[in-house]
Amino acid sequence: MATTLVRPRTTTAPAPRAHKAPALRNLGPNWYASVMGTAIVANAGATLPLQLPGRLVACRLVWALSAAALAVLLAARAGHWLHHRDQAHAHLLDPAVAPFYGCLAMALLAVGGGTLIVGKDVIGTPAAVAADAVLYTAGTAIGLLMAVLIPYLMVVRHKVEPAQATPVWLLPLVSPMVSAALGPLLIPHLPAGQAREGMLLACYALFGVSLLATLLMLPLVFGRLIVSGPLPLALTPTLFLVLGPLGQSTTAVNQLADMAPRSIGAPYADAFGAFAVVYGVPVMGFALLWLALAAAMLVRAARGGMGFAMTWWALTFPVGTCVTGATGLAHHTGLAAFSWLACALYLTLLATWLLAAGHTLRGLFAGRLPPR
Repeated sequence: MATTLVRPRTTTAPAPRAHKAPALRNLGPNWYASVMGTAIVANAGATLPLQLPGRLVACRLVWALSAAALAVLLAARAGHWLHHRDQAHAHLLDPAVAPFYGCLAMALLAVGGGTLIVGKDVIGTPAAVAADAVLYTAGTAIGLLMAVLIPYLMVVRHKVEPAQATPVWLLPLVSPMVSAALGPLLIPHLPAGQAREGMLLACYALFGVSLLATLLMLPLVFGRLIVSGPLPLALTPTLFLVLGPLGQSTTAVNQLADMAPRSIGAPYADAFGAFAVVYGVPVMGFALLWLALAAAMLVRAARGGMGFAMTWWALTFPVGTCVTGATGLAHHTGLAAFSWLACALYLTLLATWLLAAGHTLRGLFAGRLPPR
């Protein structure tokens, strides 16, 4: 009787899944910070109290650059979600990355605001109003969603400890304040009466949402610095993120005060004008204090060997909000000191933007750009 030899069945490990568009796998939401930082250069420069030759032309070019960057990044991030959904979900569950989802809303809002501030001279006022309305609506909706979703994930899914608190946690909470600051640009284009008053008060509500949420989070950040010491070198630039809610809230109350007489009757219009100064001056004072502290920590980190990281973009947008805040206070107080402060801060913004943009472009071309 013949015997049949049975060869043992060999099993091979499944080949690793080949991802499409591998270059997009590590493209995180923090990249929207580069769009924000570019847009604020145009927005803040166009509203500076100091008139310089060629200023508006330069601002239009920078706005066009920010709009193009936003379009490219939206397409790239859509590809990231389409081809690397597992990584996108992992980003949401990573407490170090998830707060950057607030940058999407602020990028939409910043480019939309720039479209109405400087882009209207390029594409016409009707098209600029329409574009800003779309970007503002999308940015505000996404900002409110992230202001709820990210803190919710931090509570129920993220495993965080007090020593992990960083200013990055403020990002999803600041976007409603950006909506409050840029919403007044649309008020003159709304019908007089209920529409304008509703928009004005909605912006004040957004102001309150962001301000109170920031007041809850900021003590955690400052307490972590006092108790646990300086941030890691790569995260040191994120200390400038604290300037975001400070400068943006000052900008918001001044912008809203400008629109109040067109939107709401006495005595509220006068009260909003007084509130812009009563609130804005002390907050700007604290912003300058924090700017000095953050700058000192940045110098310390640079001496300690801090290399380039995408966190350097934190040096741009928050400083830009202080420029627009100082410009608003110069308008409402008439003090030349605020005008000079706005110009000095804008020079700082230009320097940091050139620094961050230059290193980012160099890293892109060399293929050595850090993911965060």
